Amino acid sequence: MVSSVPRLVIAAPSSGSGKTTVATGLMAALSARGFAVSPHKVGPDYIDPGYHALATGRVGRNLDAYLCGPELVAPLFAHGARGCDIAVVEGVMGLYDGAAGEGELASTAQVAKLLRAPVVLVVDASSQSRSVAALVHGFVSWDPEVRVAGVILNKVASDRHEGLVREALDSVGVPVLGVLRRAARVETPSRHLGLVPVAERGALAVEAVAAMAAQVADGCDLPALVALARSAGPLAGAAWDAGEALASSPPPPLPVPAPGALPPDPRSALDGPRPQAPDGLGDAGRGVRVAVAGGSAFTFSYAEHAELLTAAGAEVVTFDPLRDEELPEGTAGLVVGGGFPEVYASELSANEALREAVAQLALGGAPVAAECAGLLYLCRELDGLPLCGVLDASARMSGRLTLGYRDAVAVNDSVLAPAGTRMRGHEFHRTVVEPGAGDRPAWGTRMPERRVEGFVQRGVHASYLHTHWASEPGVARRFVERCRTS
Repeated sequence: MVSSVPRLVIAAPSSGSGKTTVATGLMAALSARGFAVSPHKVGPDYIDPGYHALATGRVGRNLDAYLCGPELVAPLFAHGARGCDIAVVEGVMGLYDGAAGEGELASTAQVAKLLRAPVVLVVDASSQSRSVAALVHGFVSWDPEVRVAGVILNKVASDRHEGLVREALDSVGVPVLGVLRRAARVETPSRHLGLVPVAERGALAVEAVAAMAAQVADGCDLPALVALARSAGPLAGAAWDAGEALASSPPPPLPVPAPGALPPDPRSALDGPRPQAPDGLGDAGRGVRVAVAGGSAFTFSYAEHAELLTAAGAEVVTFDPLRDEELPEGTAGLVVGGGFPEVYASELSANEALREAVAQLALGGAPVAAECAGLLYLCRELDGLPLCGVLDASARMSGRLTLGYRDAVAVNDSVLAPAGTRMRGHEFHRTVVEPGAGDRPAWGTRMPERRVEGFVQRGVHASYLHTHWASEPGVARRFVERCRTS
């Protein structure tokens, strides 16, 4: 199978150059002109895809060569872009920035090469003129396999400023495809973990996306950008499919439900071989309901997770812990992803009925998978406010940002994976969890240092680590099978 969806990558020399404004505005401007636009984001970011979804009316999807492996970038792209007229991929950080110490791995440049897509470089031209040409020349020549095919100048002060930059760029041979003036109206508010998510801003987010679209439509050459996207080379290979991914990646056997003790040194599991998965589980997981936390407090989720759960036989139902006082009727398993529980701690704490329902579900042994914000929600308290109390642990905000990719191995059997399973994840938080004595950790990590973290108890798997299940589809079937048998 060959995918020929027109596509381009919106990149920049560094963070803060205006990638999100240009990418989101371009998506919205093209959608307004009748294009079916497929939105994508390089890296693990959950927030930008929310703005992309608002701009296009389609699910924003991530392309992360670290979490999923380079081999899945093109198939996941083709899956998301199926049936679309054009795809816009927003980069991450600077064009050539990737996973620390891993060369080009997970960089926008690597993804652009894997997608055979042309790159449009968004350059913050404020406080410089001829130097823009030197900057662009460096990015164009750094890696000949990356096709930097156009430039969009951002934060241009005046006609004279624009003229000076254009004149300097003539010698580089890269066309200017857009010029955006300084415009505060398209700025989106940020806080301690980045932009404020769409779900929290409501009508203000809609207005912001409309302003981005207007600015891009006024300042950019849309026909030239579409023509550039159509110059992308064909992508060979099949699109990713949740059902096929499950069929080709059968899960390991379910853990024996025994208390189990920690190995003498959990860190020793980091160096063991990865276990081979046996045959599949047949009709595992048919007809079970999995509740997934949503709403403003829990906005971090990869679309492929719900697709894998559904393919494994689950009925996925979303609920809002800020408003719903009960779990969905018939809930057999619970998934609580990332978000901002620290922002909504008082409201989450005030919903005592739901906190009790979650605690009772977990106490009964039902499978519960929690990541980052979900981990905090399951704790006894957050900054002194009582939460679900599923875990004998307290959480608090801190001034320290924990950020980065992690190479992890499961150090205990859980509803997601048996001990020894290797997965890659990402941490991004400003909180600290202080566990109680005798807790069984979920993961051991190799970088930035060797340590263990998270919790495994009864049917609960809770951790700071965000993982992408497309890299290990068997965890979804394992989770659903446990829902069916609990």
